[in-house]
Amino acid sequence: MLAAEQNPSDITTSAIAQKMGLTQGALFRHFDSKDSIMEAVMSWVADSILNRIETAAQNESSPLAALRAVFMTHIQFVFENPGVPRLLLSELQRPGITKPKEQTKSMLTGYKTKLIQILETAIARKELPPELDIKIAVVMFIGSIQGLVMQALIAGDVSLIRRDAAGVFAIYLRGIGNNK
Repeated sequence: MLAAEQNPSDITTSAIAQKMGLTQGALFRHFDSKDSIMEAVMSWVADSILNRIETAAQNESSPLAALRAVFMTHIQFVFENPGVPRLLLSELQRPGITKPKEQTKSMLTGYKTKLIQILETAIARKELPPELDIKIAVVMFIGSIQGLVMQALIAGDVSLIRRDAAGVFAIYLRGIGNNK
């Protein structure tokens, strides 16, 4: 992804076309603007991450195992697609309401909904305490991933997210009341 190699706001349609092995004209036969390209990319990101976390969660036998699988799946997605966080951060800095911002909000809503379902199931199965503040637990979960991503971006080394993910998740679990 070009965004892993350069500032996303500096990416031109010419560079996109070249990376795809197309002419700029051929690119514009499919997309009417750079913004529509961004919308397609954001749609792919949202679909990819939501599908991956859904699959990861379904393949586990317990809610806490599902929570860990979602965390590690998200980490792996960022590792495989290091330009995505840079692209998201760049897009979120644009003033006003944009379609990609709305897509990001929608993706985050779906992601939070999945986390809430997992946490509620964990409480119902007595894997987590009933007094757990689920909304805060969701914020902490997402914030833990964002923190790992930001540190990797600052260091210029995306492998740091995988190196530190298991330890961060273990501390997260203890923080939400699972001390096993």
